[in-house]
Amino acid sequence: MTWQDMALGAAGIVGAGVAVIHGALTQRFIVRPLEAACRAEPGLRGVRRLVPVLMHFSTYAWFLSGVALVVAAGWMAPQARLVTAALVGAGYLFGAVGNFWATRGRHPGWMMMSLALALLIAGAQAPGG
Repeated sequence: MTWQDMALGAAGIVGAGVAVIHGALTQRFIVRPLEAACRAEPGLRGVRRLVPVLMHFSTYAWFLSGVALVVAAGWMAPQARLVTAALVGAGYLFGAVGNFWATRGRHPGWMMMSLALALLIAGAQAPGG
């Protein structure tokens, strides 16, 4: 295993870890309060069902992206590895920039996604590729 493989795998582990933490915090601080507020209004039943799905979409995408990076680090051909890194990197970049902008840099999520992105960039190329 090369350092590029380890960097790409680490990017996947960091990204998936951020996703799990993001999902737990989203459920506790956003989804539950919104569900409670929607229960008070009978006309918002559809919103109550839709909000958790929308709020956890990024969690789902980041987690699967992390798994894809770990798989790419160990088993993919150089071209597939690069394409996987580019697609996942675009999602992680959006997450980092969006988090930084929305929280004005006062939330550690953008730092963790930036770390995953830096590791991803370092490991995107297969050795000799």
